[in-house]
Amino acid sequence: MKTVNHKRVFLLACMLLTALLSHGQELFVGTNYHPHDSGPGQWKKDIDLMQKAGFKVVRMGHLAWDSYEPKNGQFNFAWFDQVMDMMNKAGIKVILDVAVRPAPLWLHHKYPEINVTDQNGHVQYPNHRYMVDIGDSVYQRYALRFADSLSSHYARHPALLAFGMDNEPGDGPISYSDGVRKRFIHWLEQKYGSTDSLNKAWAAQRWSRRVDDFDEVGLPLGGQFGGPPERFLDFRRFISDEVNAFLVKLIDRVKLNAPNALTTTNMWYYADKKYFDYAKTAYTGKMDRGGCGFYPGGSLLTNYGIDDASFGIARIQFENTTPFWCTEFTTMTAVPGSIRKSAYASLMYGNQLVCGWTWQSMAAGEEQYLEGMTDWDGTPNRKYEEYRKIAAEFKKIEKYGFPYRNQAEVALAFSFPSQIASYALPQKHDSQLENSFIEFIPRNLDTRVVDVSQSSLKYKLLIVPGVTVMDEKSAEKIREFVRNGGTVLMTTASAIADERNQVFTTTQPGRLSDVFGIRLGGFEETANLNELSRTGQAGNQLQVSYQGKPVSVTSQRFDLIEPRGATVLGIITSLDKDYPIITVNKYGKGSAIYVGLPADKALLDPVIDDLIKSLDIKKGPEVPNGIMARQVDAKHILYLNTSRNAAEITLKGTLKGILSGKTYTDSFTLPAEEPELIEIK
Repeated sequence: MKTVNHKRVFLLACMLLTALLSHGQELFVGTNYHPHDSGPGQWKKDIDLMQKAGFKVVRMGHLAWDSYEPKNGQFNFAWFDQVMDMMNKAGIKVILDVAVRPAPLWLHHKYPEINVTDQNGHVQYPNHRYMVDIGDSVYQRYALRFADSLSSHYARHPALLAFGMDNEPGDGPISYSDGVRKRFIHWLEQKYGSTDSLNKAWAAQRWSRRVDDFDEVGLPLGGQFGGPPERFLDFRRFISDEVNAFLVKLIDRVKLNAPNALTTTNMWYYADKKYFDYAKTAYTGKMDRGGCGFYPGGSLLTNYGIDDASFGIARIQFENTTPFWCTEFTTMTAVPGSIRKSAYASLMYGNQLVCGWTWQSMAAGEEQYLEGMTDWDGTPNRKYEEYRKIAAEFKKIEKYGFPYRNQAEVALAFSFPSQIASYALPQKHDSQLENSFIEFIPRNLDTRVVDVSQSSLKYKLLIVPGVTVMDEKSAEKIREFVRNGGTVLMTTASAIADERNQVFTTTQPGRLSDVFGIRLGGFEETANLNELSRTGQAGNQLQVSYQGKPVSVTSQRFDLIEPRGATVLGIITSLDKDYPIITVNKYGKGSAIYVGLPADKALLDPVIDDLIKSLDIKKGPEVPNGIMARQVDAKHILYLNTSRNAAEITLKGTLKGILSGKTYTDSFTLPAEEPELIEIK
């Protein structure tokens, strides 16, 4: 019996591996489609246009639970079977979202306890999407029943490529109902065991807020930033745990019914409303394809939008080595050529799928007037033609080493607790993390966003940008990383609070002061001290000398650093006296660098340049400014000119442009805003 079971498990594993590998060396272009807005006649016209555009994939089903279950327990898949069959006939694969949010109105009316209650105790009518208490057991029972029916029905459909797990799970308001409060209390009881432990963790001696019975616990003020920091962080951890737990339940249910189907989603976990710790699920590997909405704005002239959207990929992918899917991609009023430019930029970060949001321009609902690839009367517009061009070009290049595989030697530390805890600081963890990521874009260097507590840290350089909360496990991993020869660069607002979100009363940076060889004595407000400026600085302006080189920076605060074995690399020179601001300390076989200012381009540029050289970090292709580039395999390099000027790129040998069809010797000219895949003969 055991042998039979082992054979069955082995066969299932082989089938899953085959499914996961069957779409390697392939790039997908497609669109998000809403067949519930029209009927068979329009479906045929639309699918014909998709086929003519060379689309390989369509994403459907999102936000449409009651289109499949219009009444409680009455499932209707017949209408959608037609759509799936038509897609299959056209050779278009389907990403089918398991749209467990928003819940149908019939479920809200049957079980009003699933409604969202605002911070004032008012029950909210579900006028908008995502208005559901995701942790409620009744909601979860019905959502999983829907997921079970949908995934069972379409598990073996030949058009199916993947199931989408919810949509934008970090969006939607947090509920403050009594049901949430009771679940929070249960979570606290499991974590702390006794009110004595809870009171210690929450510093309950402050403001006469001791808890004698767990039932006395209330929800933090609005659940928004502010109020007692220890309680607020625990509450947000609780909400995060509920979201992650349900997400895993959903994936497991779908995988049970459809073991050969991939799973993906638009994983917008960092939405302002319900930012949760997706790293916990990402590191399980349960999500086969990390996914996001790639929305860089519509500009062709500026590149910050592309940088920001690329950071979105990195912070969802973490250390997963599977291809990434942009399950949504901008259409709207993007300037001609900007969508194509963004599509090629996304390839540099391992993206495999460009799926335009959306096919049809919206006529009704919350996104009314949002423009798609076809106008309101169904006529294709210029964005359709741009996506058509992308599809043709991706088909031409896909066999040459795509999707790109990240080869990072640099890691950037992400911390969910620090995102929450840094609300009280002018230097937010998220912004410091993004600034650190953007540092490497013009250098064409791969990086990985990592959760230190879950990472093996197989990198040469680890950047810790404003990781406010430093737990014991993460601290020990950083310590071992440096001791064994790694280099860590930590910026201000790091390691100042423990896992309870209480400021360390030991020497800071907490748990790591000896590794960095410094003592942090606090901070100063730049504008205040500039009253004593020796060089006429004002406001938040500072002058820094790094290795003897002058650097102008802007920061609201700066750290007071007392070297205790560390060597000073940089000082603030513009105030009443010189202040150490950049230090390096030898610890074990490695080095620990501390920067007492926020992660910012002006100051990080020279520091990172020196580290790339000293650590022998593998550089990206040599290119002029404004060129993105990746070596996708031994013979092929992908280039994208993000500037408004043509650029001359030098390479030795005979060069073939896969996109242009041209042959060059030793160099080629890349036009403004244009991509090229070069094959080195």
